[in-house]
Amino acid sequence: MTGSGMPRSLVRLSTDFKEKVWGSTHLKPWYESEGRLIGEVWFTNAPPPPLLVKFIFTEENLSVQVHPDDRFAAEHEHSRGKTEMWHILRAAPGARVALGFREEISRERLRDAVISGEIMELLSWFEARPGDTFFIPAGTVHAIGAGLVLCEVQQQSDVTYRLYDYGRGREMHLEKGLQVANRGAHPGYSTPTALPGGGTLLAECDYFRTELWTYTGSLEHHPTGESAEILVFLAGEGLIAREPFRLGEAWLNSGNQTIAIAPGGEVTMLRTFVPQAFI
Repeated sequence: MTGSGMPRSLVRLSTDFKEKVWGSTHLKPWYESEGRLIGEVWFTNAPPPPLLVKFIFTEENLSVQVHPDDRFAAEHEHSRGKTEMWHILRAAPGARVALGFREEISRERLRDAVISGEIMELLSWFEARPGDTFFIPAGTVHAIGAGLVLCEVQQQSDVTYRLYDYGRGREMHLEKGLQVANRGAHPGYSTPTALPGGGTLLAECDYFRTELWTYTGSLEHHPTGESAEILVFLAGEGLIAREPFRLGEAWLNSGNQTIAIAPGGEVTMLRTFVPQAFI
């Protein structure tokens, strides 16, 4: 960082608001509501950042879906696969997510359950509360329920196979979904791990490491030195490298210089990056 202000390696990512049939008009405090059903807010840049980070807002259930791994996606979609994680920011009473199945099922039973709608009863549903984290490896059959706001971190990919969509009339991907689906159980909630300095490790895998930090005083933020990182401000506002930031923003830091962060009160920040071993 130079004395003139923000280093060129630090960039505020653009926000791309995407309307969805299951989206919400209740976007505050992160964004102003415009009356549209916004389901996803993507943080984007050119070129694309190493990971895709989104905010997801739901008033209705999302489809039951599954994502392919790298091998299948490369062969069939000319794309990366999609492993992801969710960190819950807001949850209505009783809001749930589905991950995996209550018991191991055969491919034939899964096919029949998708066609009949029985799949909703076969899935494992978990109550989602603010602060909960869920890790979703490629191949996990999953669904996000209504009444949630969450931050999603995922591989830079948009390959999704819908299995069941409540009769909304959108395209289904049954055959490919059956090929990639893990038909067993999922462990559910991720267990956070305390980090030196007061942070929390939310999730770590081949594709990303995601940490949560809360600050109340000025600090010198040290990049990981492993790869470009994305800093997502979940709550609060202040200055980063002398530039104003607020909740609902994400910043791409692709340099190795220390960055000054001056919170204007309590700030909650998610930091995510690709581990060096898997770049």
